[in-house]
Formats: sequence, C-alpha cells, structure tokens
Amino acid sequence: MIGHLERHFTATGFVVQDDATLLHWHAKLQCWLPPGGHIEPNEDPVQAVLREVAEETGVQAVVVPTGGVESTLEYPQEVQPPLTIMVEDIDDPVQGFHQHIDFIYVCRPTARVEAIPDGWRWVTRDELAAGLPLARNGSEGVTPPDDVRLLAARAFEAVSAQTA
Repeated sequence: MIGHLERHFTATGFVVQDDATLLHWHAKLQCWLPPGGHIEPNEDPVQAVLREVAEETGVQAVVVPTGGVESTLEYPQEVQPPLTIMVEDIDDPVQGFHQHIDFIYVCRPTARVEAIPDGWRWVTRDELAAGLPLARNGSEGVTPPDDVRLLAARAFEAVSAQTA
C-alpha cells in the first residue's frame, strides 16, 4: 500500500500584455514561473488566481476564457474553467515532498501595466519560443521550464484569439 501523499490546490496565471507574459525567478524552486499560489479556504480557483496575480505583481487582471461550454443555467453558478490542470511534484525543504494540483489560467490586465515590481519581468513570445536563457540579477541566464514555455505559448494564442 502506498503511503499518504499530501496535495495542495493552487492557481497560476499567465498574465499577457503586448505578446509578453510576466515571470519571476522563484528562489525556492530555482526556476522562472508566472504568478500563482495556494487556493485559500472558501476561494474558488478564479478568485485565487486573480488574488495571487494582484498580490505578487500589483496587476489587476481578468481571466481570459479558454474553453468549456457556456451555460445558460441561472443556477448552479459556474466557475470559469482553467486552460489546464497540472499535478506538480514539490520537494519543499520545510513541508517535505507533496504535490500541487494547479489550476492554470490565462489572464490579461484590466488596464495597461506600465510598472512591475522588482524581480518580475515581461518575457516575450519570441524569447520563450526560442528557449532563450533569462538573466537574473547579473547571474547566468536560465531557460524557463518546458511547461512554462508551452503554457505561455497557449496563453499568447488565447489572448490573440480574444482580441482578434
């Protein structure tokens, strides 16, 4: 019998503006990631992703529809479906090994973003498609993980389709 595996529900948002998405160097995981975090009690995944984007980047955003069937029901209320749901292995030195069940959303700012906090950067579609290493604080560049590059490409497509 396999032992108990702890799982946490999380939400991540690819924030897209001008064919670029916001990424930051995640010191604990040692990789480039978009904003996201744990879903709090009594939050749905959409509320969580919008809160996390605002808390981490200061950007007010909305979720871009990426699929699903629009319901005509008045009740029960629907939650916007994510682009995808991923199960990620997390080897945390404090909490130990666990998994994140991560609701991945595409977002766009509600108003043009002119400034972002230190540690964040806009990464272009071309940079991600080419797999270019991204420099961080004068250190050697590191290429974003394959899943981040793939999901960002899908996010660019979703925003382009919405604005077309």
